[in-house]
Amino acid sequence: MRRWLAATLIPLFCVSSAAANIASATGITVKDDYGDDIHLERPARRIVSLSPHTTELLYAAGAGPYVVGVSHYSNYPPQALQVASVGRISAVDIEKILTLKPDLIVAWHSGNAAAQLQKLRSFGLPVFESQPADYATIATSLERLAALSGTENIGNKAAADFRARWQGLTRTYRDRQVVSVFYQIWGQPLMTLNGQHMVSAVLRTCGGSNIFADLPQLAPHVSLEAVIAADPDAILAPDDAKDHPLDDWRRFGKMKAVSANTLFTVNADWLNRPGPRILDATAQVCEFLDQVRTKRSKTSPSLPQPAKPAK
Repeated sequence: MRRWLAATLIPLFCVSSAAANIASATGITVKDDYGDDIHLERPARRIVSLSPHTTELLYAAGAGPYVVGVSHYSNYPPQALQVASVGRISAVDIEKILTLKPDLIVAWHSGNAAAQLQKLRSFGLPVFESQPADYATIATSLERLAALSGTENIGNKAAADFRARWQGLTRTYRDRQVVSVFYQIWGQPLMTLNGQHMVSAVLRTCGGSNIFADLPQLAPHVSLEAVIAADPDAILAPDDAKDHPLDDWRRFGKMKAVSANTLFTVNADWLNRPGPRILDATAQVCEFLDQVRTKRSKTSPSLPQPAKPAK
């Protein structure tokens, strides 16, 4: 459970504006996801990544050849498995990091310990804090990391391709009938994600509506009774929670998702990591929700559909 939670709890409070990248004779300056300026005298050539999603972003931005250290569970792309490990996300090995002589640290704001990031800064190391909570910020992150590593030709194209595919998915699914969804991140205790999480952005892109979007906590505990009362059209869960994370719901045969057999598991790494592969997760979720629409139209074509969620 700790690994999954460490890899998925992403707060809303991030800056998702276009990349503010400045390259000049005095060096390179970009803003990280919290608006802090990151300045390098020259493109980074020894980068340490402190989370799986930042590792994926760096490689997609063309900076892979310059990554010399990664956190545990940085398993994509496969080349990252050959890079030195610097420990767990929540407790990185600072001594190991220092021996790698990095010129840039790319960290995860809500996953890495703030005290450890401050310690790294105390050694004069620039720390870029990543915190994508929407599609636009993922694309912007690719541009910013490419600017810091001098790989703009790769990173900018990756960002453009990402935006184009995201916009295509949005055009395809945005006007389809809304499907109410319960997203289960854990079964014991029962936990979900609210509307501020990236997973809810995925649901919205696919024409889905998170039944617990309005809860104030990012990853709240919910009761079994609350889920049954909401009676969602579909129930989704990450596929790494356990072998059959949704089987416990089958005893509630009167629920719409159970009676229609619209219980789906989603590739956890695609969905939980805010990187380019989030689009693969989006396509997967959109296909699942289309299955719900097809079944719903066959069984109750005259029933009114839920109101479209506000954008």
